[in-house]
Amino acid sequence: MSSIRAKKALEESNKGIVKEVVHLPTEAFTETEMLLHWNKYAQRLGEKGFRIMESLLLINDPVLNGNAITIELPNEGSKLDFEKELNGLLGHLKGHLHNHDITIEVIVNESFENKRNFNDQDRYNRLHEINPNIELLRTTFGLDLNV
Repeated sequence: MSSIRAKKALEESNKGIVKEVVHLPTEAFTETEMLLHWNKYAQRLGEKGFRIMESLLLINDPVLNGNAITIELPNEGSKLDFEKELNGLLGHLKGHLHNHDITIEVIVNESFENKRNFNDQDRYNRLHEINPNIELLRTTFGLDLNV
């Protein structure tokens, strides 16, 4: 019985407390502004010696969708490292962009492309795809590929 009375007394005492509603700024910002402050934060971490976190921040450009920022990381380990510094990054972005509705979503994309070594012929073929006039340049100056 005494615990019920104590609980009721606590509820009544909480009714008397009025929480002050604080309206935090929610100014609009562009992706360019967000990237500027994102990169400044990464640079600041690098200067402090947190090179791994700096590289995680700069591994991909984050994408802005409204107030949600999405970043893609290569594996779960980097996601865990990133999430350790997430509150500091959010605080920096919220303060400098004057918007406290910002959220960051981390996506893990473990599919990676096989990088292969290209020889001279492969490079030439790729350049020819981009600009077919390179063939004219090669014949005009008598250039030959050493394959």
